[in-house]
Amino acid sequence: MDNRPPRHRSVRLPSSRRESPDQRRPHTREIGGVLVRIGVLTEGGYPYASSESRVWCDRLVRGLAQHEFDVYALSRSAGTRGGGGPFRQPANVRLVRTAPLWAPADDGRTYGRRDRRRFTTHLADLVTALSRTPQAAGGTGDDPLAARFASGLYGLADLARERGGLCAALRSESAARVLEAACRAPGAHRSVHPATVPDYLAFADRLERALRPLSLDWYDTADGLGSTDLCHAASSGAAALPGLVAKRFFGVPLLVTEYGVQLRAHYLTAAGTPDSPPLRTLLAAFQRRLTTEVYRQADALTPGNTHARRWQERCGADRARIRTVYPGVEAERFAAVGDRADEGGAGDGRTVVWVGRVEPAKDLVGLLHAFGEIRKQLPHTRLRIIAAPVRDREAGGYLAHCRGLAAQLFPDEAAGAHAVGDNPVSFEEIGGPEAPDLADAYAAGSVSVLSSVVEGFPVGLIEAMLCGRATVSTDVGAVVEVIGGTGLVVPPRNPRALADACLALLRDPERRQRLGAAARARALELFTVEQNLAAFRALYLELLALAPVRRETESPYGWPVPFAHPAEAHVAGRWTAAPRPAPAWAATVAEGVHV
Repeated sequence: MDNRPPRHRSVRLPSSRRESPDQRRPHTREIGGVLVRIGVLTEGGYPYASSESRVWCDRLVRGLAQHEFDVYALSRSAGTRGGGGPFRQPANVRLVRTAPLWAPADDGRTYGRRDRRRFTTHLADLVTALSRTPQAAGGTGDDPLAARFASGLYGLADLARERGGLCAALRSESAARVLEAACRAPGAHRSVHPATVPDYLAFADRLERALRPLSLDWYDTADGLGSTDLCHAASSGAAALPGLVAKRFFGVPLLVTEYGVQLRAHYLTAAGTPDSPPLRTLLAAFQRRLTTEVYRQADALTPGNTHARRWQERCGADRARIRTVYPGVEAERFAAVGDRADEGGAGDGRTVVWVGRVEPAKDLVGLLHAFGEIRKQLPHTRLRIIAAPVRDREAGGYLAHCRGLAAQLFPDEAAGAHAVGDNPVSFEEIGGPEAPDLADAYAAGSVSVLSSVVEGFPVGLIEAMLCGRATVSTDVGAVVEVIGGTGLVVPPRNPRALADACLALLRDPERRQRLGAAARARALELFTVEQNLAAFRALYLELLALAPVRRETESPYGWPVPFAHPAEAHVAGRWTAAPRPAPAWAATVAEGVHV
């Protein structure tokens, strides 16, 4: 009995929301400019996992209801298999396809002699680019290894499309021999020389999972990525790999959005694994090369902040293709609290509020020590720590540690109580009796604090700004970019500086009011869902306008289609060429003489 997982799983929407085969158009781009088909590419997120990425994708799909979306999701866990279906999709989502990356896969095909030579050549190109450095390749300008990596990657993709069998070939003995030869060849990086057979086998296994999108049947021109007008990847890396294939073989434009730097996340994760140094080197090189290729091929890159933009530029992305698009936050959810703040109702002037997820990176320990300094100078001040529900053991242990620290720092006042009013430090949960809603959590105090030592894009800080609250934040991630001078920023891991900034605001109600109003105005201008949707709506139209129109020239009955080739043309290169010299009569007209 075959217990292998399926190569992919398609979730079709109800027949009432789908076109019949006779009605389905090969491409949904209309001359009137109303409807286009977008292929959304995700990894471990939308439409299954409940995360910030899923929320953003869901808002994008629902907000651009005039477009049609096909969702292609790469799954890294068995939680999305079988009965664990996707979240309820809006009417403009035509289908959802899922491919599992969490278990071995094999289509049962093997290569003949000619295909084995093709496979060996392409794999050798790819792993040679991973095992060597640009200096060893003899170039300081354009990296010749980048071209070799691309040649190997697209060669394997072409072989997988024509013959299949890539999964089995990557786990074969010949693949291990290619890896051994590349790691021991002259010019290979010194950290891969000590690699052993277990390292080769482990890397081949990881490489097969990473390249599995090449073997999927997602790329047909009738009902796959080849029929879409645009591919939109929710991150770089593996999620964008199907987009690279669609662009390479079908000319589909590729848009890549990164609200967190995927390559940086891989580096941080790999540092804590028990992998051997040669294996870590090869895996890091693969992720770096793949990310660079994605950035090089993408028609547009939309980082969520300047920090992500800098990573993209350092990895070789063309600045002309990069456009920062901030994540959107639902402003309407915080409108009532913000309106009250504009009218002078800025919360309890003696209360400092922290809202977020409980984890060590949020540095609640430093916040508690800072609050101890605040209490010495303002004895009636309170700190309310309002957190999202704790769902894992590590977060639960950290929360218990913070509770114990609060009891030690304020032993006489706490007296074992945890209710608001009985303890200067209260630990509450969003959805609890004291903070039933997220907006109410920010409304509980007059100063909102962010004490993190590591932060990406601080969505919680934007929520506090939308509520019209004065903020004190640590200088991490995109905090300074978000604040823009409307709040106080202090160095991370510095409880004294955090306490001094909070005291400055607690003692100055007028300053709190002024900063809160400025913060709300900035958030409403830059960080709303409407702003995010408008940016992508315009970007979609721009990319589609510059892409060649692909339409059938014959009807299903064999008749020619009128206006199958519209008057507009796709011109390669930039439209901002050198201006032509003005005709002689132009100067006469400029002087007001009619010709």
